Amino acid sequence: MKAPQDIILTPVITEASMAGLADKKYTFYVAKDANKIEIAQAVEKLFGVKVAKVNTSIVPGKFKRMGQHGGYKSDRKKAVVTLKEDSKSIEFFESMM
Repeated sequence: MKAPQDIILTPVITEASMAGLADKKYTFYVAKDANKIEIAQAVEKLFGVKVAKVNTSIVPGKFKRMGQHGGYKSDRKKAVVTLKEDSKSIEFFESMM
């Protein structure tokens, strides 16, 4: 089994993801081979919260040019984690508000 730090890579800090904080929805980039159960367990262990559900999606890499040459950035997996109503909030995101 992977460590929680290997599953949850980085939080997503965008205007759309910050709008979900009111509904206790938090967005993270996660390992591409992680499933929903592993993501939920990793969030519960790292932040001490109770997870209600996890939605995942693959974000395709963008096309980037460097002079005459072009290529694609690597694909990512994004997870939107919804917490239970009786769960506390994640302090890291609260400091961003």
